[in-house]
Amino acid sequence: MMRLVPGADTTASALNAERIKLEAISQNIANANVTDAPGGGPYQRKEVVFESIINEAISSGSGNGVNPSSVKAKITTDSNNDGPQIYDPEHPHADDAGYVQMPNVNIHEEMVNMILASRSYEANLAAMKYGRRMATQTLSIGR
Repeated sequence: MMRLVPGADTTASALNAERIKLEAISQNIANANVTDAPGGGPYQRKEVVFESIINEAISSGSGNGVNPSSVKAKITTDSNNDGPQIYDPEHPHADDAGYVQMPNVNIHEEMVNMILASRSYEANLAAMKYGRRMATQTLSIGR
């Protein structure tokens, strides 16, 4: 089957992946000061890892209708490093020594990641618009 805009599926999967990344970043920023997360302990920073779907298409043989040049976003938690400990004996989650374990979220790093993800989203959106515009101009040839 010939598609009118060949890269639309790839660009759409990239847009979705960047959207998921922006959502994870916004959750990190919103929970930067949460010291008692639902799982216990301080909030753990979420990271988004992009994976190519080509491995799935190859391993399944037919690809099951999956575009092998697409991207899939996977959310993981960054539990390898702890956040800073601050001294606040009045805090309800302070230990016996008066220290509170804070989340491992660096607001400055999250803001940089947010700018990068939003610029990547904008670039993919522009590619989609230009592809659509080229397809429209192609259809108008010969009128």
